[in-house]
Amino acid sequence: MAGIELNEELQIRSSSASPKGDIADDRKQGHEACSLRGNDQRGNFRSCDGADVGKFDMGSPLKSLHTFPVDPPPKSEGLTITGDGEALETEQARIERLGRERPAKFQSVGAELAFCYSIIASQFMAEYFVSGFNVLIPTLVKKLDIPQASAVWPASAFALVSAAFFLPMGRLADMYGGYPVYLSGLVWFVIWSLIAGFSKNNLMLVFCRAMQGLGPAAILPSGILLIGSTYRPGPRKNIVFSIYGGGAPLGFFVGIFIAGLAGNYLSFGWFFWIGTIAIVTTIVAAIYAIPSDMEERKAMGVKMDWLGSLFIISGLILVVFAITDASYAPNGWKTSYILVTLIVSFLFLGIAFYIEGWVAEAPLIPFDLFRVPHLPAIFIALFISDGVLGTYLLFATIYMQNIMGASPLQVAGWFAPMCLGGLVISFCGGYVLHLMNGTVLMLIGGLGWVVTSLLFALAPEGANYWAFVFPAMIGATVGIDIIYNVTNIFITTSLSQSRQGLAGALINTLLYLGIAFLLAFADVTQTQTTHLGSKRSYQAVFWYQFACSVLALVVMMGFVRIRKAQSEMTVDERAAQEAHRSDHD
Repeated sequence: MAGIELNEELQIRSSSASPKGDIADDRKQGHEACSLRGNDQRGNFRSCDGADVGKFDMGSPLKSLHTFPVDPPPKSEGLTITGDGEALETEQARIERLGRERPAKFQSVGAELAFCYSIIASQFMAEYFVSGFNVLIPTLVKKLDIPQASAVWPASAFALVSAAFFLPMGRLADMYGGYPVYLSGLVWFVIWSLIAGFSKNNLMLVFCRAMQGLGPAAILPSGILLIGSTYRPGPRKNIVFSIYGGGAPLGFFVGIFIAGLAGNYLSFGWFFWIGTIAIVTTIVAAIYAIPSDMEERKAMGVKMDWLGSLFIISGLILVVFAITDASYAPNGWKTSYILVTLIVSFLFLGIAFYIEGWVAEAPLIPFDLFRVPHLPAIFIALFISDGVLGTYLLFATIYMQNIMGASPLQVAGWFAPMCLGGLVISFCGGYVLHLMNGTVLMLIGGLGWVVTSLLFALAPEGANYWAFVFPAMIGATVGIDIIYNVTNIFITTSLSQSRQGLAGALINTLLYLGIAFLLAFADVTQTQTTHLGSKRSYQAVFWYQFACSVLALVVMMGFVRIRKAQSEMTVDERAAQEAHRSDHD
């Protein structure tokens, strides 16, 4: 029928449909085939006789459309033409359309843009306070008279607390909603970022950094929850997640740049206060644009695993403390308090494992999660790749300053290709993720890390920036941005609505723990090879990084299989469909 656009129609099969989802014969049933037309983006629909049949939420599971089993037609089929010439949308065409449309939760383009700004800016700010602070450490050591042996803790306290609290915060978001947890985390982040700028000594700085860490622990899992539950699987979700991933390299670059300015021309407090102002803009956008999901989440009946949380938090804090401090302890790993801390941490984590598997009514990490095809291998590959990222960011920065003689601002400039490359990959990646096989993209990312590690490991004395550092930066941005974006989309799409907070928590826990573990052993590598001289000692770290990147690539090649990120049913819709079919068998 001329003039009918596919995006303006939705087929609803009549109640007389057969159990297989076939449209019943109109004449035999005494009814006329009827189609519903969408009036607008808000999801208002009217029947062919003009009666209002209510709203359909584009961003939530299609419960109202799955009260009967539906067999998706072949992908080549887009329209079914009835006897009166009406064009009816097939199930597959409807899914494709919904994967591209703006979710009905957003009443305007402006609301969606403000939502995306807030979530992406939160990722930006978390990275800002990680990368920039590392550059600021030499300045803080002088200003606050921090002993060299204690210089690691203002940087580590932030990541330590965040890593330990991601899982409980993700569960709170699943219980009470992403919106309240996200907003509370931002407010907390603002308070302690502001106070940190007034630090007078090392103890105050470490305490403020630890308190700061609770902010990302809340906002990162709940931010992923909000994206994963708002957007359906499809190109639009791919684009949003890709841009979200781009917030990390941009925040990394800006953090280094502002820290360089604060260290050279301003007081160190301005690094924190500029970050505070940026977080305030994120809060304003969140209040305006993020829809509240409190009632929806409470209705899901998700419960907290308090006992498991206690042992997981305690175990993670102790193990990260031990591996972080081992390189600075008097006798390294043989130091008594390091050994005791490690033993107690493994004991706590063992108890947590038992609680999660056999005691908890609602385990924080449900074991059935690991039965999702290829997900355990993806976790391992992501853990190693994140660790390679942490090792590279720290030791590449030190190498460029101490060996290549770059100033803090020069380092920021040399990292610029990584930032720009990340933005290009993020903006372009969303348009190809539904076209390219996810496994191939993961392998490209893994190769990026291999090349980056090899270039720094082989760099000669007086290495040329354009021959070694520049291509290494391109390889790094290919590695982290592609892997992060593909795994984010796969993990959130593979889990149900009630587990989107868990998805965000797992992604960020793997990130922070991967960095903590692999960076700790990189530190050991460096300290154990200092007798070779600074340059060769750092190169030993890059060979260690190369070995880890090769291991991640082998895991991806052998065990990771990810399909294209196309428009499809959500996990909840597929489960409802299967349940309905079982009831009719």
